[in-house]
Amino acid sequence: MLKYIFLLDKFCFVKLNNQLYLLNGGEMGLENKEHTWVKLSGKSKKVKVGITDYAQASLGDIVYIELPEVESHVDADTEMAEIESTKTSSPVIAPVSGIVVQVNEELIDHPEIINEDPYGKGWIAVIEMDNSDELEDLMEYEEYESYLEEER
Repeated sequence: MLKYIFLLDKFCFVKLNNQLYLLNGGEMGLENKEHTWVKLSGKSKKVKVGITDYAQASLGDIVYIELPEVESHVDADTEMAEIESTKTSSPVIAPVSGIVVQVNEELIDHPEIINEDPYGKGWIAVIEMDNSDELEDLMEYEEYESYLEEER
């Protein structure tokens, strides 16, 4: 389970599976209620998107992912990808609207990377946002953790 450690000069340190990670140096991470995250850096309209540690743990061993198509448009709160695990299949819900400009092709042959490193190498796509105001609908880490506690 992911545990928040501390912020230091815009660097967020987290503990995942008893290992300390620098989650995002100079980047900001946000989550939504559908258990996807975005990382944004500076004033760029491009964000990386993936699923949260909670989502990957709930799914179990991920065996396949259907990635979105590059140059396709996705709408916030709609399906952008599909993940299959040994337990079930689940849609990946886009946290923001925009054009998919890049996908993590390494996941095609190695979808288990999402289980191993959901906030790092397990990212799914990069989206160039239509409207950065949609970020206001997302939760910061502490708020997301509170949301998870309420769901349990």
